[in-house]
Amino acid sequence: MKQQNFRLQGMSCAGCARRIETVIQAVPGVVECSVNFGTEEASITYNTEETNPQKTNQQLTRLIQQTVSDAGYQAFPIEDISDQPDDLEWQRQAETLDLKRKFIVGAVLSTVLVIGSLPMMTGLSIPWIPSWLHHPWLQLVLTTPVLFWCGQSFLTGAWKAWKHKTADMNTLVTLGTSAAYVYSLFPTVLPPVVLKSFLPQGVTLPVYYETTAVVITLILLGRLLEHRAKGQTSEAIRKLMGLQAKTARVIRHGQAQDIPLAQVQVGDVVLVRPGETIPVDGIVIEGASSVDEAMVTGESVAVKKQPGDEVIGATINKTGSFQFQATRVGKDTVLAQIVKLVHQAQGSKAPIETLADQVTGWFVPVVIAIAMVTFGVWWMTTGNPTLAMINMVAVLVIACPCALGLATPTAVMVGTGKGAENGILIKNAESLELIHQLQTIVLDKTGTLTEGKPTVTDFITVGGIYDSSSELGSFTGSNEINLLQLAAVVESHSEHPLAEAVVRYAQSQGIGLQLPTPENFTAVAGSGVQAIVDHDHPLFSSEPTDDGLKGKRLVQIGTKRWMEELGIDTDVTVQPDRSLADYQGDWEASRKTVVWIAVDGKVEGIVGIADALKPASAEVVKALKRLGLEVVMLTGDNQQTADAIANEVGIHRVFAQVRPDQKASIISTLQKEGKTVAMVGDGINDAPALAQADVGIAIGTGTDVAIAASDLTLISGDLQGIITAIQLSRATFRTIRTNLFFAFIYNVLGIPIAAGVLFPIFGWLLNPIIAGAAMAFSSVSVVTNALRLRNFQPISGL
Repeated sequence: MKQQNFRLQGMSCAGCARRIETVIQAVPGVVECSVNFGTEEASITYNTEETNPQKTNQQLTRLIQQTVSDAGYQAFPIEDISDQPDDLEWQRQAETLDLKRKFIVGAVLSTVLVIGSLPMMTGLSIPWIPSWLHHPWLQLVLTTPVLFWCGQSFLTGAWKAWKHKTADMNTLVTLGTSAAYVYSLFPTVLPPVVLKSFLPQGVTLPVYYETTAVVITLILLGRLLEHRAKGQTSEAIRKLMGLQAKTARVIRHGQAQDIPLAQVQVGDVVLVRPGETIPVDGIVIEGASSVDEAMVTGESVAVKKQPGDEVIGATINKTGSFQFQATRVGKDTVLAQIVKLVHQAQGSKAPIETLADQVTGWFVPVVIAIAMVTFGVWWMTTGNPTLAMINMVAVLVIACPCALGLATPTAVMVGTGKGAENGILIKNAESLELIHQLQTIVLDKTGTLTEGKPTVTDFITVGGIYDSSSELGSFTGSNEINLLQLAAVVESHSEHPLAEAVVRYAQSQGIGLQLPTPENFTAVAGSGVQAIVDHDHPLFSSEPTDDGLKGKRLVQIGTKRWMEELGIDTDVTVQPDRSLADYQGDWEASRKTVVWIAVDGKVEGIVGIADALKPASAEVVKALKRLGLEVVMLTGDNQQTADAIANEVGIHRVFAQVRPDQKASIISTLQKEGKTVAMVGDGINDAPALAQADVGIAIGTGTDVAIAASDLTLISGDLQGIITAIQLSRATFRTIRTNLFFAFIYNVLGIPIAAGVLFPIFGWLLNPIIAGAAMAFSSVSVVTNALRLRNFQPISGL
């Protein structure tokens, strides 16, 4: 499978988008095609193997371009949005300049035509307007360039649609303006004697050249304003790409040199001074500073950086100077990936857009039929072909499928862009729509509600009691040292946060990790880890052990339940009146997780590990409840520890001791209750649940696997982003519903008024010029309404 994006030219309405989708989907090998009228782009997924193995991707790209060209449009492949911002902007500016030029010419000529037609339109004699200004031949000369040059795109589009036996917005405009133009040609070209022989007694044929010119000019004005407004909907991507540094100061051959950003390579050592923009992603290797990451993560507080910390390209160094080693450059940087995701989201379609697409599919043919009926009815009832023509033209030019086609994509474009500005990456429009429909939100514990950086607080062995406040020398025997060494060797090969806590703890106690590699290391998801460790290695403690610990030992570290499943006896007493289980109960009541350690099938000790809650966890849970959501906690930890944390943050429904493979099943169970469910997680073990949920929300500080499986990513890891995402989704879909409502109402009321159905009340609206103005500004109003989302500000502390 391969996905390719194309920039499209020549679309005038949502009907054009549907036609391009249809012809592209007919290309052999194309699996899916989505054309977005708002972004003027097509996203195509195709399979080269289904067409011809001999065909290259370039050949398929050319085939798709040719297919689009045959349909009357143009398609240009976009390899990488971040590589072509200048080209796309230049193209948009060129289109805007062409529209502006044609509008100015049309406006000047239309003004002269309207002034010359004022006596006829008002029925008054206006002395300062010379009679020759309304001469039919002069008006014909002035109108012709407006129709055939200013309105060239309408004529060309209508002709291409006609060749493909379809109809679109260009068809309506061309029929309406051409009808007025051709109608006016008869009294201009034919002698009066000839005309009288065809007309009823007393009926004359006035000319309506000004209708043709003014309608085209007004529609051009509407498209110009619409074009400018649509350009503003992509402002978020332009802002993101504008954050990039142009050059980087790289240390090569012992000297610092400024080079273009494109020449930075992975592994280069980059020097960043105070106030400079960090050019690419990397790891700090020397120096320290504070970095403003607000433009990427949405986090307003500067983050301290020191050797070993990661820095993100496009963020700003605030205070100190430091050197870092480049780890991701070009298309692989965090900023490039953000731009790519935002661009994909802006080009995707929300389910609500399906309704508008279905309407536009039959819209134009129905409008043409209504216009023909209008002409026939008025002519038959009044015997006046002029009045019949005026009403028919009004129906053709007032109808506007453009507003329907723009209602959803423009709002989605602004909404997803605004999300990126707030550190929220939304993968597609469908996810954006689902967020505001959520009923239940499931929160993982470790790394989501908690900091995800657990710390060992207690350590008890069968041979003695030891806690983290003691010095190594206070151990009651050497069992503690040897057991901690064994545990550290095994846990150093696990990626689990609890394992990392044990390793850090061992290091803090002076135990190095340059120990033998364990044999047969195995991780049992949701239970623990085990491996065989050679305890005869010289790097182990040379002190004698109480139990004569020698040779290769089987070390198993995990939950009490797992130990019991393995048949290991956990009923171990360490004091006359205290067992390991008693200590576990006390620790779990204090929100600590307990890890059991067994050697050669015998429990040797337990470790108490605490993971601090994130400062915002309790407030976010309260805010979610105020938004009307059910909040659930899901964790692999034991029930007592889970309940303690849940009580502290205010969660009443808890699923504990859940293995990773069971998390997705629990999400499915909640969905079967008829709920729209979101899952929030950060670990590899959360990926199946994130994929199963209606909306998967990944903490950006988590693993790449979790982020890839999610629909929404909180870049900074701040849980407040969940609230912001819900608020943004609700604001976006309020805008979409408003747009769709007014677009539908506009056409539902506008077409009958133009047809004269409501003539006694709105007869003054029958003029095609007024209809043209209404049509032109209907699209502008929809886009302008969507642009109001740029003022969106999240409400904290709901």
